Amino acid sequence: MSRLEGSIGFSRRRYGPRSRARDFFEGANESSSNEDVVGSSDSVESQDADYSSFVPSLSDELICQIWARFPSSEYWKLGLLNRWSLDLLKGGELYRIRRDIGVKEPSVFMLASGEAHWWVCDRQFRYWRKLPILPSDPCFAAGDKESLCAGTHLLVSGNQIEGVVIWKYDLVLDRWEIGPPMISPRCLFASANCGDFAFVAGGIGMGTKREVLNSAELYNRESQTWDELPNMNKQRKLCAGCYMDRKFYVIGGQDGEGNNLTCGEFFDADRNEWKLIPDMLKKDVPIATSRSPPLLAVVDNELYFLEASSNQLKVYLKKSNSWKELGKVPVRADHSRGWGIAFKSLGDELLVIGGGPCYSSSSSASTGHGMKIYTCSPDPNAESLQWRILDIGSKPTSHFVLNCAVMVA
Repeated sequence: MSRLEGSIGFSRRRYGPRSRARDFFEGANESSSNEDVVGSSDSVESQDADYSSFVPSLSDELICQIWARFPSSEYWKLGLLNRWSLDLLKGGELYRIRRDIGVKEPSVFMLASGEAHWWVCDRQFRYWRKLPILPSDPCFAAGDKESLCAGTHLLVSGNQIEGVVIWKYDLVLDRWEIGPPMISPRCLFASANCGDFAFVAGGIGMGTKREVLNSAELYNRESQTWDELPNMNKQRKLCAGCYMDRKFYVIGGQDGEGNNLTCGEFFDADRNEWKLIPDMLKKDVPIATSRSPPLLAVVDNELYFLEASSNQLKVYLKKSNSWKELGKVPVRADHSRGWGIAFKSLGDELLVIGGGPCYSSSSSASTGHGMKIYTCSPDPNAESLQWRILDIGSKPTSHFVLNCAVMVA
């Protein structure tokens, strides 16, 4: 009996390796009628068949190595094969192998206005699946929330009747549960993720004083704990974060007196300290009132900024501490001063989700309604970028994105 067989109580007599291989490559192409997903195992029972006389034998380890290289958006099909496959998926072994061999695949988690469910989509937005209902109280459901990812965890922070809470969605187990609270609960904070870790910094403390914070924390998916980091140089709320050049950056925001901050700063984990970047926004980026936190995304260690008041996309020039314009994005971020727009990195692409009248390649306004999703492969040296609109059919139509987070697993 192999190590995998022993760890999950696998019986080779009933679930031979030949059965698993044959079931997957034939049964995985069968469609599901579940209306909540383009492909789902929610209402389909696993099948235990024996094709041992037809398919050459494969070891458990080899099967796991093969499946680990499949797109994770296809993993729901494993639940259709047999209980061994389902137990393997729920045990997280495939994701551990993916981390070990360096397989990374972005998935987009999104909650749009008027939707009761969160959606998870593959990077092409061809596969959409509703997550289980988040079992919070009405206060949390109706209030503002902030989201971030760490490994296979989606963390959603907000207020319930009894106070601040973090709900954690576990991709491996496909379920929501209460997650560990931050050391200093906060809202309107900056965040960024790196592999199994997520950073948060600044924001407004959720205690009685509601002070603007300069504290920072690190979430560890493996231990499911928060660790305290050194304090930033500045108190910041309505700031934004990103991970670039192996450092956690926090940019913009407002201080405790409500003054707009033009500086940025980054946390150097090797030196365990923060370094200030003066005038990171002042030279090229107008700062509007009542606007969202800066809309940032990093692709190939290049920082891109969607300036909401002009719908202009800019790339950060590190050597000169300045910004270069790359043209307008194809959605109207200025309609709600940057709120309701998702601007994210999606592997080697930029992703923007929004709605309303949009700009064509000739920069003239054209009419559009409902949610629109665009991607592009950015080039810092280009004069403008070519955006590609994705066909989402009859999926959620609200153009206002309440929360969006990208998970890489």
